[in-house]
Amino acid sequence: MRQVVAEWVLMHEISFSMVEDEGFNRMMRCAQPLWEHISSFKVKKDCVSIYNNEKAKLKRLLDATSKMSLTTDLWKSKNQKMEYMVINVNFIDSNWKLQKRVLSFVHIPPPRRGIDICNAIYNCLMGWGIEQKIMSISMDNASANDVAMHHLKRNFSRTRQLLCGGKIFHVRCCAHILNLMVQDGLGQIKEVIQNVRESVLYINASDARLIDFSKIVKTLSLPTRKLILDCKTRWNSTYQMLSTAVVLKNAFSMYSDMDDHFNTYPTKEEWEKVELVCEILGGFNKSTNLISGSDYPTANLFLPEIYGIKIILDRQVSDDRAFVRDMILKMKLKFDKYWGDCKMLMSIASVLDPRWKMRAIEFSFPKIYTNNKSELDLYIEETCLMLDRATSSSFDALVWWKENSMK
Repeated sequence: MRQVVAEWVLMHEISFSMVEDEGFNRMMRCAQPLWEHISSFKVKKDCVSIYNNEKAKLKRLLDATSKMSLTTDLWKSKNQKMEYMVINVNFIDSNWKLQKRVLSFVHIPPPRRGIDICNAIYNCLMGWGIEQKIMSISMDNASANDVAMHHLKRNFSRTRQLLCGGKIFHVRCCAHILNLMVQDGLGQIKEVIQNVRESVLYINASDARLIDFSKIVKTLSLPTRKLILDCKTRWNSTYQMLSTAVVLKNAFSMYSDMDDHFNTYPTKEEWEKVELVCEILGGFNKSTNLISGSDYPTANLFLPEIYGIKIILDRQVSDDRAFVRDMILKMKLKFDKYWGDCKMLMSIASVLDPRWKMRAIEFSFPKIYTNNKSELDLYIEETCLMLDRATSSSFDALVWWKENSMK
């Protein structure tokens, strides 16, 4: 029974002193008359024992695994203002099931330095005895992480040969790259996004406002949606905020008629921009959700998804609207900057997918990675523009080049 109580305390992060509460003990005696009061000290001891047993199980599992990869993430706690790093290990077990385990939570003291991140990761691997089994490490795109990977690669290469000469040792987080790409693009309409954000904040700040807004939504027969406030550093949450708000745009407009203090809602032109952006980002959101999965293999999915994103960028880059072109150009710059680093890993993973093999590479690479031909060569290879006699007589070559200036 003590084992179950300790597991309950760990599962729900309950204070050890809870087991000394009179109400808790009365409940336990009703369920089990033979229940005996235990102290918080004993529960703490039981929790430590469970931790040690689980750690020993994981150690045996890792010892039986030949190769594995790491993923890391850094964040700052809101209350303590302290930075932490979680180190996860990913591997395929003897039953060909993808496994993910947390190896350690590490405090990273300020300022965040690459050498400190490197030491934290290396010491963790040494503690588990798996430093010789690591194939790759996935990290977010940050200068401190780049420095850490430089030191880690040097440390590992001293004791063993890295796979593919170390070319796939540092795997940049694809979901984070997508986040950087879209954040750059969204910067082109940051004022519009801020207006939507302020509108959501204003209505969510009061129960009375929410009730009035809900009545308007019902009156207009609009879908019942909860207004979402985004996290500014996560583009997909911004997308969710925009896509939810744009469905309720008429409700925002009507609410402004009854509240003179509500003056941050977007204009008609700004709502049109939001609709266009949501339409474009729908494909990015699908790709982010797919490649961010943690309970199924994702590396073999990268290449088809990246191909789809490249198609979206190429299709929208010549849009008639200037703000769309500017947004897509920003995203293309980030795309070209990072995806070359992922080429080898994406290729290997796609080839190992029996559904694709070489087909994914043969189909996607010509679109994703441009060749060395000049713009003139590419233009000459295109088929001639075919026009009927009436259209041909009024054809203006300068107008055509203006409309196709991105070629």
